[in-house]
Amino acid sequence: MSSQSFSVLWLPTGQRFDCAGNQTLLLAGLTAGVALPWSCRTGTCRTCLARCLSGRIEHRIPWPGLSAEDKAEGLILPCVAEPRTDLVLAPPDAVIAPQA
Repeated sequence: MSSQSFSVLWLPTGQRFDCAGNQTLLLAGLTAGVALPWSCRTGTCRTCLARCLSGRIEHRIPWPGLSAEDKAEGLILPCVAEPRTDLVLAPPDAVIAPQA
């Protein structure tokens, strides 16, 4: 775990917030006023499910409520995920237009 701070961009709203490497993405986002969905905060209910479009995270628990297929598709659970690099995140069903 690192106390280094990373920048997180939440698409499609374009909101940015900072998150320490030893803090969950959910807590950092909520503290910064970003309206992220959540319920259990333990990695089981999947309410906070998000897609990591860029960057690297680490889940606090060895096998959160994600299948291997979910992980391969870039899905994460921000309630138990900590950043390891700067990130670009989006809701799991968001349609993001390609950058020109």
